[in-house]
Amino acid sequence: MTEELKTGGQHGYLRIATEEAFATEEQINAILRLVKEGRADKGTVSLWGFYGTSPSERTTFIRERLLDLGDLRLAAMDEAGIDKAVLALTSPGVQSIHDVEEAKGIASRANDHLATACERHPDRFIGMTAICPQDPEWSAQELKRGKEELGFVGVQVNSHTHGHYLDEPQFDPILRACADMGIPLYIHPQGPPDEMIGSMVDAGLEGAIFGFAMETSFHALRLLTTGVFDRYPSLDLVLGHGAEGLPFWIDRLNYMFNAGVRSQRYERLKPLQHNLHHYLRNNVWGTNSGLPSPASIKLMMDVMGEDRVLYAMDYPYQYVPDEVRMLDAMDITDETKRKFFQTNAERLFNL
Repeated sequence: MTEELKTGGQHGYLRIATEEAFATEEQINAILRLVKEGRADKGTVSLWGFYGTSPSERTTFIRERLLDLGDLRLAAMDEAGIDKAVLALTSPGVQSIHDVEEAKGIASRANDHLATACERHPDRFIGMTAICPQDPEWSAQELKRGKEELGFVGVQVNSHTHGHYLDEPQFDPILRACADMGIPLYIHPQGPPDEMIGSMVDAGLEGAIFGFAMETSFHALRLLTTGVFDRYPSLDLVLGHGAEGLPFWIDRLNYMFNAGVRSQRYERLKPLQHNLHHYLRNNVWGTNSGLPSPASIKLMMDVMGEDRVLYAMDYPYQYVPDEVRMLDAMDITDETKRKFFQTNAERLFNL
C-alpha cells in the first residue's frame, strides 16, 4: 500500500485516534525505582524492566516517543494521517506506586504537563485525566479539576490497583464522579497482579500479547456482572483492543452468568436489570487499538452497534501507518466509516 496518508479529511472524515500514550520522566523514574528496589509486582517488573532499560531499537523508539508531546509526535501523526489524538498517561500510570502522596503528585503534575501540550496544539491533542485510585476521594476531585479546569474529556485507569478493581466499594467515588460529570472511563491494561500472573512471564504471554487482555476483560466483567451499570446507568466504559474480546465472547458470558445467578453458587452474582448484551450495547464503547483487523472491527459493530466502535492506533507501542490505509479501505459504508474514525469519538468525548 503506497497511497499517501493525509490529515484534513480527504476521505470525508477526520481520523481521531482514541488510545494514544504519553509518559513523564518523573513517572518512569518512579516506576524504575520500584523495579530496582524489588518493590514492583511481576507484571511491572516484566513490562518496565524491559521497556525502561533495553537499548533495542523498538524500546528506544517507544521511550523517546512516550516522552514527546511536540514535534516527533506531530510528525508521526502527520505521517499516519491522524488528525487528532486522545492522550493518556501510559500504563501503569501511578497505580503501581506504593507511596500514595508521591503517586498523587506525579499524576497531578502529569495532568498539568498534558494540559500545557493540549493548549499548545489544541487542534491535534485531546487529554484524558490521570488519577490515583489508591486515594478514591482525591481522584474524584482530580477528575473534576481535569474536566472543569484542564479541559480533559475522559479518565484512564490502568486496570487493577495493587490487585484491586473498580467494582470494589472503596472505589465508588471514582465511578460516581464519572457518572455524575459525564466523564468516560477508559480501562486500559497493565500486567496482571501477582496472584493472577502465574507462569505467564515464563511463557512470554503476560503482556500485550495475552495477559493484558485477559486481566482487563476480567476487570470489565467484574463491572458488568455486579450491578455497576444498574447503579450508574449513564456511566460510559471504554475498552480498547477489540473491547478486550468481550464482543466475541458475549453470548457464552451472558448464558453462563445467568446460570451462575440461578445456581446461587456465588455471593457476588445477583440478578441484573438487563442481560449482558444490553450493557455492552448501552454502556460500553470499544476501540480497535492494536487490532487493525476489519473482520474484528465488523464483529464489534455487529455486536455492540456501529455507533459504539472507535478508531485507535495505540501509539507509540504499535505504530504502523499501513494499518490506517487498510482501515481506510474497509468494506463498510462511508457513513459507518465516518462514525468509526470521527463522529463516534466526537460524541463519546463531547468534542
